[in-house]
Formats: sequence, C-alpha cells, structure tokens
Amino acid sequence: MDFINYMQPSYDKNEIDAVVKYINSGAWITEFKETRKFETSIAEYTKSRYCSVMMNGTVTLIASLMALGIKAGDEVIVPDFTMSATSHAAAILGAKPVFVDVERSTLCMDFDKMKSAVTPNTKAVIFVDLNGRYSEKFENIISFCRENRLYLIEDAAQALGSTYRGKFLGTFGDVGSFSFSMPKIITTGQGGAVITQSEEVYDNLLKIRDFGRECAGSDHYMMIGSNFKFTDLQAVVGIEQMKKMPERIKHKKEICKKYDVLLNEIGELELFKNNYEDTAPCFYEILCNDRDDLIDYLKERNIGARKFYPPLHSEPAYGYTDIHFPITEEVSAKGLWLPSSVLLTDEQIEYICACIKDFYS
Repeated sequence: MDFINYMQPSYDKNEIDAVVKYINSGAWITEFKETRKFETSIAEYTKSRYCSVMMNGTVTLIASLMALGIKAGDEVIVPDFTMSATSHAAAILGAKPVFVDVERSTLCMDFDKMKSAVTPNTKAVIFVDLNGRYSEKFENIISFCRENRLYLIEDAAQALGSTYRGKFLGTFGDVGSFSFSMPKIITTGQGGAVITQSEEVYDNLLKIRDFGRECAGSDHYMMIGSNFKFTDLQAVVGIEQMKKMPERIKHKKEICKKYDVLLNEIGELELFKNNYEDTAPCFYEILCNDRDDLIDYLKERNIGARKFYPPLHSEPAYGYTDIHFPITEEVSAKGLWLPSSVLLTDEQIEYICACIKDFYS
C-alpha cells in the first residue's frame, strides 16, 4: 500500500479552477474583494457578526490579545497541553502565560485548576477547543470569566464545524480564533480567522492587522499594529473549501467511528470518548505505553503517525522545572495521532488497524 500520511490537504478541480480564473482576471493577488467574501462565508457559517482573516492562526491569537488590550506584564491562563501557538501568542506580547493542567477525559482546560491560577494580574483565559471538544465544565468556565471580568479567547484552531449546545465552538468567548493550516478541516495552506460579536474588538482587529492604520490606505496610525493581512489568492481557495464543510464534517465523524469499532478490542490502547453529535475531530487519537515502538512499526508499513504535544511548561522556551502537571505529562508521553485526513478511505483505516493489531499480537 502507498504511504498513508498522518495528514494531507484535500482539494480538487473547484479550487484549481477558482485560482486559474482569479489569476487570469488580472487581479493583484493581495487581499481585496475575495478576502472579504471569504470572511463573510466564515461569519455566516458560524453565525458571528464579524470575521477578520489573517496570515495564520498564531497571528489571529496575537491580534486577539492585542485587540482586547492585553499588554506586557498581564497574566494569561493557558492549558499546558496545546500547540505552542496558544502560549507563544501571549509571551510574544510580553504577557505571562500561566499554565494549568487539563481534564483527562477531554484534554481541555481543567476548570478547577484554572480558578486556582487566577491572580489580580490575570486578564484573560485562552481556552483551547482541543480536537473539536469542550470541557466537562465548559459552562462554568464561560460564566466564571464573565463574572470575574476576564476576557475569554477560544482557540478553536482544531474546532471549525464542532458545536456545543447547538452553537459553533469559537463563538462562546469574546473572540474565537481558527486556523487554516494544512492539517485542519479546511486549508488555505496558511491562514487563520478571528470571529467576534463586538464591534469595538473588530475595529481594533482591522487596525492591528494593517499596521495600526486608521483605515485601509491611510498613513494615519491610531495604534501599534503589524502586517497580518491575508491574500485573495488564498481566499479563493478558502471559499471553495468552505463549500465542502458539511461533507467533510460527516466524513471526519465516520473516520473516527470506524477507528473506534476496529481498535476498541485492543486492550493495550486507550481511546477517547467523543460525542459525535457535537464533535468533528480534527485528529484520531490514542494513548499507549509503547508509543515510540508503535510509531516505528507503522512507519515500516507505510503508515504515518505523530506524537502528542509535549508539556509546554517544561519546554526550553519556558523552562519551568519546579512545577508538574500530571495529566498533561502522562498523555504527552503516551499520546499518538493516527492518520485522519479527509481523504482517508475505509480500506486504509482497516489496514492501519490491522497493523496495530499485529503489533500488539
């Protein structure tokens, strides 16, 4: 069997034709009308008042913090188990990322740990909708932030299309941030979006993403900003990708359900229980004690897999050696993402699972 990548992008004639048509139109490639159309499609899909797309998902987190007034010295609570962009976004601004442990069942931020981490310097919480999931106490987190005047940023990079109580993830905080990098359910190569219901936050975002200009094309600067802008070339791809969301959500759920059935009988594996009514997982994940050996075994059989994120607090970038987060440390040592592309076929899933069974037999 050909090599099965752990992730790969999916596009077809629709994206190709859209790009060719756009290039042949003599357009200037930089962001303009197509970018605005892409933003509108995301806002309408998520039922948000405002959307601003930017160059990547890390930048959308940085811009979100800036738009909410987070500054050097402020504390921002983040989960210890997440992609590094979550904490880096705060650190880049000179704010202090305050790490907390996660729930073992969801791998999302633990509400009680979050409450214990709040100090007078805490200004915001970045909640990560990890793999399209939400915390067992998500409502508590939302209410606590509101009651204590803490900004809530949803890092929904992996959660476009997933829901909670009938509303899309990314819409429960002051802002929601999405990523369109290659592994995500839709991709523009790189790219990200911020959604919000606040006109004030949106106006700040427009300035921040364009050098702090009063308005596009102006050389009157109202605040410090940067060049976080998107391109119409990416936007025409994104517009076509958004049209495929219902089909992709359905297929992602089918992929994970098939894995659940085929891997459930392997006692050496621990599977996560997803509520597929709400969650369209970005990745299929397992926990196992002999992860590195399994990765090597799968690679020899043309199957790609990826280790979980490390505990961020102990990475050299942060270097906290005197604190421990037991859940994050355990799952980071055992966790593995299996192939989960929207291109994955039933035959490939069956082959992957057969190889895993062979490994344990």
